[in-house]
Amino acid sequence: MLAPDRAAGELASIAQGHAGFERPYGWGWFLALHDEATRHDAGWADALAPIARLFAARMRDHLPKLTYPIRVGTHPNTSFALFHAHLWAERHDPALAALIGMRARDWFGNDRDCQAWEPGGDEFLSSALCEALLMGRLMDQTDFRRWFDAFLPRVAAGDPATLFEPARVSDRSDGKIAHLDGLNLSRAWCWRRIAARLGADHPGQARMHAAADRHLAAALPHLGDDYMGEHWLASFALLAMLPD
Repeated sequence: MLAPDRAAGELASIAQGHAGFERPYGWGWFLALHDEATRHDAGWADALAPIARLFAARMRDHLPKLTYPIRVGTHPNTSFALFHAHLWAERHDPALAALIGMRARDWFGNDRDCQAWEPGGDEFLSSALCEALLMGRLMDQTDFRRWFDAFLPRVAAGDPATLFEPARVSDRSDGKIAHLDGLNLSRAWCWRRIAARLGADHPGQARMHAAADRHLAAALPHLGDDYMGEHWLASFALLAMLPD
């Protein structure tokens, strides 16, 4: 599937289509795929590079025009896509990496006392934790701790409680409700990475790691319960289980 002729056909289709195709979720995931491909000697990276460059160019065009970030817990979420895009851009496109850093600080730099009114009924991402995840990637540890402790100032007390309790999935055959298994997995991923970035002496460490464990335990046994989840949840489970 990652052969040059197939990639060329995909590139032609994307280039001729609407500029907003797969924006931003698919852009972030594709850049993550290309970044991973560069770590393997199978010719995949060369085949995928033109598509990665196209999506990166579209992101460079789009971000200056995005007046407000999109905070929903589904595909349009800005922070999730930019986290993956920044991983790629640091190695392949310094101008895009700098732009992501600038725009993220514009949107999120002054956020304080997040109430975390989540989850919504079909969300697979935590708006609050994806934002913190992105900021942790863009800031040094000292600045991130200062920002995080203003953004979620009562983490050590387990507040907001909504971020610490796994979502309940009532019907895994319903494609929208099944999204909540993804939310639990993505929260586990976010909590573990945020905790690592904050440092071992942060007072919220125990709460964050316990929350990550609970969320992972709530979702991991259900990856194959129904096609509505099994065709995509493995990618989120992999994120949740990767080393910090």
